[in-house]
Amino acid sequence: MTAAPGTRARGLTGAEAAALLAEHGRNEVAADRRVPLRSRVAAQLRDPLITVLIAAVALTLAIGDHPDAVVIALVIVVNTTVGVVQEVRAESAVAALSRLSAPAARVVRDGEPRKVPSAEVVPGDVLALAEGDIVPADARILEAAALLLDESMLTGESLPVAKQPAGAGHDGGAPAGGELWAGTVVLRGRALAAVTATGADSALGRIAALLRPRPEPTPLQRRLAGLGRVLAAVAVGLCVLVFVLGLLRDQPPGEMAVTAISLAVAAVPESLPAVVTLALALGARRMAARRAVVRRLPAVETLGSVTVLATDKTGTLTEGRMVVERLWTPHSTALVTGLGYGPAGEVRLDGDRLDGDRLDGDRLDGDRLGAAPAAETEALLTAAVLCNDAALRPPADGDTEWRALGDPTEAALLTAAGKAGLDHEQLRTALPRVAEVPFDSARKRMSTVHRRPDGTLLVCLKGAPEAVLDPLVLAEPTRLLERTRRAASALAAEGFRVLAVAQRDADRLPDPPEDAEHGLRLLGLTAMADPPKPAAAATLAACRRAGVLPVLITGDHPATARALAVRVGLLEASAGPEAVVTGRDLATGAVTDPTRARVFARTDPRQKLDIVQAWRNRGAVTAMTGDGVNDGPALRRADIGVAMGRRGTEVARQAADLVLADDELATVVGAVEEGRRVYDNIRRFLVFGLSGGGAEILVMLAGPLFGLALPLRAGQILWINLLTHGLTGVAMGAEPVSPGAMARPPRPPDQHILGSGVWQRVLWLGLVVAAASLGAALWARDGDRPWQSVLFLALLTAQLGVVLGLRERLLTRANLFLPLAVLASAGLAAAALYLPFLRDVLDTVPLTWSDLAAPALVGVVGFAAARLRRHEG
Repeated sequence: MTAAPGTRARGLTGAEAAALLAEHGRNEVAADRRVPLRSRVAAQLRDPLITVLIAAVALTLAIGDHPDAVVIALVIVVNTTVGVVQEVRAESAVAALSRLSAPAARVVRDGEPRKVPSAEVVPGDVLALAEGDIVPADARILEAAALLLDESMLTGESLPVAKQPAGAGHDGGAPAGGELWAGTVVLRGRALAAVTATGADSALGRIAALLRPRPEPTPLQRRLAGLGRVLAAVAVGLCVLVFVLGLLRDQPPGEMAVTAISLAVAAVPESLPAVVTLALALGARRMAARRAVVRRLPAVETLGSVTVLATDKTGTLTEGRMVVERLWTPHSTALVTGLGYGPAGEVRLDGDRLDGDRLDGDRLDGDRLGAAPAAETEALLTAAVLCNDAALRPPADGDTEWRALGDPTEAALLTAAGKAGLDHEQLRTALPRVAEVPFDSARKRMSTVHRRPDGTLLVCLKGAPEAVLDPLVLAEPTRLLERTRRAASALAAEGFRVLAVAQRDADRLPDPPEDAEHGLRLLGLTAMADPPKPAAAATLAACRRAGVLPVLITGDHPATARALAVRVGLLEASAGPEAVVTGRDLATGAVTDPTRARVFARTDPRQKLDIVQAWRNRGAVTAMTGDGVNDGPALRRADIGVAMGRRGTEVARQAADLVLADDELATVVGAVEEGRRVYDNIRRFLVFGLSGGGAEILVMLAGPLFGLALPLRAGQILWINLLTHGLTGVAMGAEPVSPGAMARPPRPPDQHILGSGVWQRVLWLGLVVAAASLGAALWARDGDRPWQSVLFLALLTAQLGVVLGLRERLLTRANLFLPLAVLASAGLAAAALYLPFLRDVLDTVPLTWSDLAAPALVGVVGFAAARLRRHEG
């Protein structure tokens, strides 16, 4: 839509804006609709294991065992409640982050500037944009002055972009693009722009349209669903088998029906959903303590299964701000240390540190500037400070970081000068600006004129090397220009953004100011980059040690992507430019298998999505990190999306499963560790629960072969199941992470949850517990003791021994809940033998001290058997 006549002067009227708002809708990207509570509950109840438990409730009610039915129903209620509460909590946390980033907009309406919520901006509105504003909608520039924007959230390009009205240019330069995109940020200058598209019609909205709900279950959900189907089949098969065998032995049909149903219930570890939910909830709580918000509980475990980590560049692996790292002059090179915009750091020249004590203010005079490297470097930084419109704001209101006002490239130059002991405010006061030629994208340079105290003038110029290293601009020998061009090319090949700086003296104010841009003396080059975060290389190395393959996907320049990849260890230093695959390579079919590459540059949102899908097609479990709108589709497509909370966009946060409030990639490594802890604890519980249930089944099937007609009664089976799968089983979900969790590769995506030795351990422990328990029962029978009560207690103590034996570390204070739960279960086991009302319900008899010897010994056997094979699988 083009601006209506008179728009530039008066904008829309209030009535026109209201009508357009009704026609086009609010200027918002469609976020995920709020899920009703009933839908959340229904989603929890559709879990296959929960379905098995619901069937178990029906079975226990059918046999009249109301207490056990209540217990199983309580497990279902707790599991569902915890899952729903976590989802609501995460949604609230993400909404809070979104409110922090919700911008307003300044528009011209009825001829007057007015501030309105960005959601009420409509096509045809005239935006009044200034430094620091977020562009609320797509727009066409009407007027602009020194306009510079950060488009990284939309394109992935870390360098700012200059903008002018369409067709505008200088000195025959190429026209600059006149379009502004929603969500980009004004770094410098001002503009008037006519809104052309809002909401879903904007560039931001079109990217958001690529987002879709993720119907695929997580790896854990797929594994538990398969297990649930197996357990359901086993339960039905057991009911039939035990009932038929009982009838063949002439047992009463009614009693055998009750026993068969009880044994089927015992075969199902009904606390498994509670164990899973508790383990995930504890993982989510620990992640919250590490400044990460888990939006979906299964995402915690999914990270533990990740095999490929696709990461964005700007703000994820890098600081997200420019830093000068090298200063080149014709006679030396200086290294600049320190991150951020604060003065922490130093400038090192030939091993010496430049500071205010070593710099002589007289060296600012170009006529007295000699070839001394320190003097050259000082003059370079001084000119870069003077030919500069940025400012630095020190920390305030409890903040710990310096802030940049204006172009981040210019702010980086001020920071470098500060590290050398130069005060940019004092310099600007001592040498006030009296004229300037602003930077624009056609000229690619900027010049300023400053008055010295003695009345003479100093001209400073900075810009792209190709715009400065020109014989019409510099009065330098050809050999020096060629050497400087080679130095600039070498620095650019390393991924740096390079600026050339020059100066000259003048006796009078040039008229026009452009006349000052001739006959200058080259001072040198500044090389800056968005440096990697201090922990980036170590974080990626930790991923590789854990068997997770890191992949870099960015919209940035290939040289910049390659340089960063080398610095963080993704590529070898000897890797050539061909090691970086570009979006053009993918679009033209030059690269047909993206999974062979490790670094991607100049990719658009659709290509990011396709790269992630290519890995998934190969069976990988993928995690994608990002913060921009352009990352949103890939975040949603990945098995788990990880968004940055502080600098991340609303689209990225809504698409993600995990939101990092601290924007630190190292937090993802912590999440991977949490995921592996959850998965290990679930498998440990399965070994415990299934081996115990298997032992009970073996006892019931083998007992009659040894003359034990009905080894256990229905109530005794259910009581054993309640004590072992209740508090004790749930406590296993809080076990600490295994010491070697991050030194092993992730589980294969197609591995069954009982694979890698788990079912063998279940079988081994089930056989040992069943054999030891039957041995205790036969000993009691041959000694004319109450063998059924001995067998009942032996099965209980054996399983409690197993749960302690499965711990990674016996003497740890990390999970005191488990030994306390074991003690509580042992106490309730004793209560079943010595409390009259429980004896009547469970049909047990008290045991003497000598009778207790065999169950105690069986408990030791269970402990020893678990310790013997605890590391398998």
